[in-house]
Parts: sequence; structure tokens; C-alpha cells
Amino acid sequence: MTPRVHAEIETYARELGWILDQVCTALDGLTETQLNWRPATGAANSAYAVASHVVGATRVYALGFGCGREVERDRTAEFTASGTDVGSLVAAIRGLAREITAALAALSPAELDRRFVPPQALWGTGPPHEISRRDALVESIRHAALHLGELRLTRDLAVRSARAPRGP
Repeated sequence: MTPRVHAEIETYARELGWILDQVCTALDGLTETQLNWRPATGAANSAYAVASHVVGATRVYALGFGCGREVERDRTAEFTASGTDVGSLVAAIRGLAREITAALAALSPAELDRRFVPPQALWGTGPPHEISRRDALVESIRHAALHLGELRLTRDLAVRSARAPRGP
């Protein structure tokens, strides 16, 4: 592995690891009610659903598309997910981070440029198009970071909502 490619793969691992750690930090201390609270917009997600979506999408894009591992996904379930225990969700996220680190460490540098068209069932919204493993890893970082911001905002709103005085 050339030093440049080695550093590139290490960067993907480091950035994904940091984002997933921040997702865990954002979930820390939430009660069951706060974890499942949704802003009253009609389309917003709970902190639990956002984190579940980050797990599902990152698993597909980083492990599946980026590292060539076999993965499955139920995208609809990611957005309807709810739970009572933040600990099991955090454990799943930390497990995913370890899987990604190991898969990236084993990734052949030649694979980064391999191009393919992902299956629609794993892709998400819109028609899939040809991408490289490198593209998928970069997308996994971009996507997870975007949802980290959403999760932080949702967390703050959920905590604030729990402190708000109830009406008459």
C-alpha cells in the first residue's frame, strides 16, 4: 500500500469513527421519552430514528459499497425505529465503528477505484448510479455528518421539550 493510499484509508476510518462517536455522545443521557420524541413538523425524526438511519446508511455505504462486504438494509425501518434503551443503540453504533475500522484496514488500495452500480434496495432514494468504493466512503462520511447535525438539534429540542411547562 502506498503511503498516500494508506493515509487516505486511515482518514476514512478516523472520520467515520469520530462521527459515530459523536452520535453516541449525542444520545448519551437521553431518557426513553427524549430518545423517541419527534418535533411536531409532521416529517421530523426522533433521535432514535436518526441514529438508526445513520447506522443503516453507514453500514451500507461504508461496509457494503466502500469495503465490498455483504450487507442488508431496511431503510423504512430505520425511520420508524424506536426503543427504550439508549445503551443497546450505542452498543450497535460502537460495534459498527469497530467493523468499519477492521474492514478498512483489510481493504486493498486497488479496490478504492473499483466502480459499480449499487442495487436499488440498498441505495436509498432516487435511481442508483455508478460509483467507486472511494465515492461510497466519502458519501458515508458526508451523510453521517449531515445527520449528526440533525441528531444534535433533535436532542436539544427533545431535552428542552421535556423541561417545558405543561399547559393548563
